Amino acid sequence: MRLLILIALLLSQAVSASPVLSVTEIAPGVYMHTGPRELVDNKNHGAIANIGFIVGGRCVAVIDTGGNPEQGQALKNAIRHVTNKPVCYVINTHVHPDHLYGNIAFKNTGAQFVGHHKLAASLSSRGQYYLDKAPEQLGVQLAASELVPPTLEVEEQLEIDLGDRVLKLTAHPPAHTDNDLSVLDVQTDTLWLSDLLFISHVPTLDGSVKGWLAELEKLEQHRYQRVVPGHGPVVTDWPKGMQAEKRYLSTLLNDVRNLIKAGKYLEEALATAGYSEQGQWELFEQFHRKNISLAFAELEWED
Repeated sequence: MRLLILIALLLSQAVSASPVLSVTEIAPGVYMHTGPRELVDNKNHGAIANIGFIVGGRCVAVIDTGGNPEQGQALKNAIRHVTNKPVCYVINTHVHPDHLYGNIAFKNTGAQFVGHHKLAASLSSRGQYYLDKAPEQLGVQLAASELVPPTLEVEEQLEIDLGDRVLKLTAHPPAHTDNDLSVLDVQTDTLWLSDLLFISHVPTLDGSVKGWLAELEKLEQHRYQRVVPGHGPVVTDWPKGMQAEKRYLSTLLNDVRNLIKAGKYLEEALATAGYSEQGQWELFEQFHRKNISLAFAELEWED
């Protein structure tokens, strides 16, 4: 008996000594960790995204797990500090590593992993590249087993109940990526848009600029109490708070489209398109040229 008590005490101390992620309750039962607006590197180890969780009457839903396994564990520890209810869902909003490298911390909890119906294919096609680049880019060693795919896929929309708390999940057409998933907490009217919305951090394109603008126009028709971006502070003045992103993407699309119509090549677009937005965004220099390249490839052959 003494041995069992000692083991339990040691385990308890180990849990309490491990890092606990800082989270803020942005609405009743909705907890968010705000990531720094930085490039991923060996110092932050990819832990740059907004992640969090929602507590229901029966269980907890995690929304994104972070940029490395240790951050995922720290998020798990934060949940334990808030509630003893089990995690029943781990929702990944899209394929980018800063949002799902912490999945492994929740793999053996009995939780279902939820994602867009295209997430598994995207994760499979990029997985080896992600694994190969993690030591260099993040200073983190990852195994293939740590890239956890969804066990529950969202085709269009899905409602999940955490116990008197319904979350409405929407699988979006290609926009930021081709596997974007948003989460609406009905109880608090909190929409978790993840990387469909960037605040202060320049938007990063990995899907369709036309599709992204189309999704923003749909979302603009609704009113939400608060909206959680993938990077940047919570928006409480929706849809006003998304206008800067809409302006950036519209400027990018129009400038690139006009250059193509004028017979210009990618080189000129890279030097001129969208630069009226320079100075309005953090990390503009690091991401804008890539956005131009992807927009040019998308628009070059449009009717």
